[in-house]
Amino acid sequence: MPVDPRTPVLVGYGQVNHREECTDVEPVDLMAAAARQAAEPRVLEAVDAIRVVNLLSARYRDPGLLLGQRIGADDAATRYSGVGGNVPQSLVNQACLDIQDGRADVVLIAGGETWRTRMQLKAAGRKLVWTQQDESVPIPQGADDHVPMAGQAEERIKLDRPAYVYPLFEQALRISNGEPMPDHRRRIGELWARFNAVAVNNPHAWIRKPIAAEDIWRSSPENRMISWPYTKLMNSNNMVDQAAALVLASAEAATRLKIPVERWVYPYAGTDAHDTYAISERAELHRSPAIRLAGTRALELAGIGVDDIDYVDLYSCFPSAVQIAAAELGLPVDDPTRPLTVTGGLTFAGGPWSNYVTHSVATMAELLIANPGRRGLITANGGYLTKHSFGVYGTEPPTTEFRWQDMQPVVDQEPTRRAVVEWEGVGTVESWTTPFSREGQPEKVFLAVRTPDESRTLAVIADPASAAATVREDIAGAKVAVNADGTATLR
Repeated sequence: MPVDPRTPVLVGYGQVNHREECTDVEPVDLMAAAARQAAEPRVLEAVDAIRVVNLLSARYRDPGLLLGQRIGADDAATRYSGVGGNVPQSLVNQACLDIQDGRADVVLIAGGETWRTRMQLKAAGRKLVWTQQDESVPIPQGADDHVPMAGQAEERIKLDRPAYVYPLFEQALRISNGEPMPDHRRRIGELWARFNAVAVNNPHAWIRKPIAAEDIWRSSPENRMISWPYTKLMNSNNMVDQAAALVLASAEAATRLKIPVERWVYPYAGTDAHDTYAISERAELHRSPAIRLAGTRALELAGIGVDDIDYVDLYSCFPSAVQIAAAELGLPVDDPTRPLTVTGGLTFAGGPWSNYVTHSVATMAELLIANPGRRGLITANGGYLTKHSFGVYGTEPPTTEFRWQDMQPVVDQEPTRRAVVEWEGVGTVESWTTPFSREGQPEKVFLAVRTPDESRTLAVIADPASAAATVREDIAGAKVAVNADGTATLR
């Protein structure tokens, strides 16, 4: 069957790890290196659109402009994204639509971080240096695409970072499953050890050392507890210098550029959606309607079911993100024939802030090219299991055009929960997490509390002695007195 000339195809995929110590390397240089890994110079020179994933290591006015200058695509139109792990797959979805509709022929998607180098230089009393652009350089489209990830309830008790929120979800999962705390810790350690095993065999992974499950879930001087029940090895690893690049083109342009068909990967379908932005308003803390609805729809648009997928990469910033996504999509978490990652995940493969999924798409493409006829599913997650993007890929030419759907209108019909901010009374512990100090001591407790009328309020216990008790005892369902200012005391 002939391929429509406007069919979007993924024809280039490159990844770079920079492991030198305290060198003056900037993100745009790593992105350029990844682009050169992805495609030959003649292909890069044909790029007419450059989309860059939001960077935290350096502040450029238009990083796409600098990247284009470094790879010989000086006249390419540029776009810069907002923050979020969902961004790379969303950019792929948009690029496919732009190519299919004739708005672009060859699109480069890239991202890169030098956070490890930035932190090393800071420790040595130096600063990371990057190319400066003066104010005559216009800010590109998309740069102001930011969405607040917390509401008033979260902000007033400073429940303000993923390292606190995802373990709160994890406890909700454990409580829903009726698991004892020791059994649960062992189980998620085993889950993460399976991710580590994939990273060991991934040449692009940042950490390729085998790590036993017990060494992942048990705290130690090298693996301190961050926020109960997550140790450092259950958190996303942003201390990396990594970049990745993807090149998408129309089938017509790919043929003109003489890119071998054997390197073509077809994006079949994609979707995007988000769950309720405010954590306190979610119906259940261990569920994600957006993943269930948008993920299922992406497979439907591709004309396949979850059992037809050969390779999966679930966004894996923390174990709860993987477990929730697997449950919503109907994927077993312990199938040895189909791991839930192709990279090893954000702990072991590397978690370069918003850019992990550029790496997972590149790795998925390599895997599909090495195993023609198989199909892969990519999931991407931004915020606190908030913003989601999905992509289905394969090497066989599609029978229909690339299909994409914004699933937000459907997700918005799902029930939510009433959140109360300045609430005072006695409620029931729905979930909790206990942050630890760097010295290994429990500091406080963040609580999700159900009120008598089944609303939710968020609260914090500031007493370290009470905090210590919450890692020894299961307080699920315990009564808690909440004050109007958000402080609380267990009864």
